[in-house]
Amino acid sequence: MAARHLIIGGGTAGMNAIRTIREEESEKSSITLVSAERPYSRMVLPYYLDRSIAESHVFTATARVLADWGVTAHLGKRVTALDTAANTCTLDDGTAIPYDDCLIATGSSAVRAPVPGADLPGVHSFWTLDEARGVIAQIQPGSHVVMVGAGFIAFTILNSILSLGAKLTIVEIAPRILPRMIDDTGAALVQTWLKDHGVTVRTGAKVARIEDAKGKKRLKFASGDLTCDVVIMATGIKTNLEWLKGSAVKVNQGIVVDDYLRSSVPNVYAGGDVAEGRDLISQKPAVHAIEPTAQEHGRVVGANMAGKNVRYRGSLIINIVEVCHLDVASFGAWDDAGAEAASGVKADRPAYRKLLWRGDRLTGAIILGRSGDIWTVNDVGMLKGLVQSGVSLGRWKEYLKKNPFDVKPAFIASKTTSTLLPETVLGRPSKAPGETPVAV
Repeated sequence: MAARHLIIGGGTAGMNAIRTIREEESEKSSITLVSAERPYSRMVLPYYLDRSIAESHVFTATARVLADWGVTAHLGKRVTALDTAANTCTLDDGTAIPYDDCLIATGSSAVRAPVPGADLPGVHSFWTLDEARGVIAQIQPGSHVVMVGAGFIAFTILNSILSLGAKLTIVEIAPRILPRMIDDTGAALVQTWLKDHGVTVRTGAKVARIEDAKGKKRLKFASGDLTCDVVIMATGIKTNLEWLKGSAVKVNQGIVVDDYLRSSVPNVYAGGDVAEGRDLISQKPAVHAIEPTAQEHGRVVGANMAGKNVRYRGSLIINIVEVCHLDVASFGAWDDAGAEAASGVKADRPAYRKLLWRGDRLTGAIILGRSGDIWTVNDVGMLKGLVQSGVSLGRWKEYLKKNPFDVKPAFIASKTTSTLLPETVLGRPSKAPGETPVAV
């Protein structure tokens, strides 16, 4: 009897798992996909928002593609229960689906701050395709948009909002913008850059409530009001795991997984935003709700479902955004207070580097610079490589401490490229498109 694989969730982790199963299996298996939405890429939603792409280009797999892959799809359905003793899941329409192993990759949802009026019409989140449609319908040239929250989520759509001809105000309760991505020095440079590009930023500002105001929205603060046309709540996300309550699957911040991405129930895997696995730098459990981690999780789980024995090395936290042609990025343990650190600032460019070490290994970095500067683009990749590889820098550590803007000599001398080139998620060279339309 063919192995029965169940994939719960049609996002990045789920789709990568399906593709990898088909590439790695020795005998054709049965794959069933359950997804509340048609499979699509959340990463391209900002381009959909600014009309760079049509909605049809958001989707990652059509019904035809799923059929070609031999996938039985239950789209528009949700799993309501997982019986790990009987190896059966139940859908919201009562359908029972048996499985031999399954991947839980149900992703995350936007969380709105507990502010009175946050559920009013004209107050939006921006995390799913449906939410993106709501924002698109509201923003017109000349609209005043207030974004509540100045974290990574907000900054992924900042450019798109401005490109639509809207006026933008960002409100953040923390003392600085991007509080979970960069430090005070970097945040100050980005805030100045935003001001120079016509964006108003209010930090240390707590919204007391949101009210209707003659077709507009009024945000009430302790120190006055702010009236606008559209409010976008970018105040965080939560894992979609409520339906697992009462199951045998252990959940902490996410589903606790081992180095093979298996949960506490050996034939139940987890990947993407819902998985709590090894952090590459700290080696401690962490939830990394980022696209690269979801891709890697999907590949590792898919290979293991196909009968391989692939160990996941751990997830590297990566955050990269482009803000009005200014690149901002951080990698690894960029906020490690116990690490040895060195930094450099060129405020007139603006440009910023901060490097963090444990011993002679680079464990975290922050980089900021103009998108058009070739050294910014190159250094983003090289700093990520140094952090990811964990190569010993030896005497080059002292060089980088004195010259944080000259990364290339240390990158070449440490042979980081030769360290990373053989390192693939599945332990084998990438395969060109064959039975699947993408390389895996």
